Amino acid sequence: MTGHEQLTACVVTAVAAGDLVPGERLPTVRGLAESLGLAPNTVARSYRDLERSGVIETRGRSGSFVAYPDRSHALRALATRFVAQARDMGADRESALAAVAHAWPAGQSAGADSSDVVIRDRTSSM
Repeated sequence: MTGHEQLTACVVTAVAAGDLVPGERLPTVRGLAESLGLAPNTVARSYRDLERSGVIETRGRSGSFVAYPDRSHALRALATRFVAQARDMGADRESALAAVAHAWPAGQSAGADSSDVVIRDRTSSM
């Protein structure tokens, strides 16, 4: 098995086992290549294959992340965290919804802000 195949299989296995969770940021191509003693092109090829298969997603300069099974799951997880934090602050539902409306102005499209919010349950090194 080549280094590319081994790395791809390792990431798929880690995602399936829950060792890498949706939204978790993966190491940079260069960083992972250095730590594993692989060529950067080998890691990049694995990342491309993983992205094509839907295991990871690349968000431009923000990096590569374990993909959510679907976007609605990611939004529910983000909303759950927001609600918990708002409640901890003593906010009621109405004021929390007003804060969301203020943060997302009317007419702004979904991709308008390049600073994507990323949910990270934990940080892990590969």
